[in-house]
Amino acid sequence: MHPGLAGPAGRYHIPRMPRIAFAAAAGIIGFLLYIGLVVALADHVLGWHWLLQIPYFVLAGTLWVLPARWLMFWAARGR
Repeated sequence: MHPGLAGPAGRYHIPRMPRIAFAAAAGIIGFLLYIGLVVALADHVLGWHWLLQIPYFVLAGTLWVLPARWLMFWAARGR
């Protein structure tokens, strides 16, 4: 048995899914869901006065950064 493949009890070790791969998949799926939600809400926002539309589109265009940032830092910790 190859020593690098055996765990402490001599059993084969099955590696966990790497954090980077999981973060990439979760980020893409989450971003697509976020876009769908923002576009669906934008249909309602377009009927508002333009001064009320500005904060919505500014927030909608930038809020995705917070979970993406957290996900990138989380994935980098697993290296």
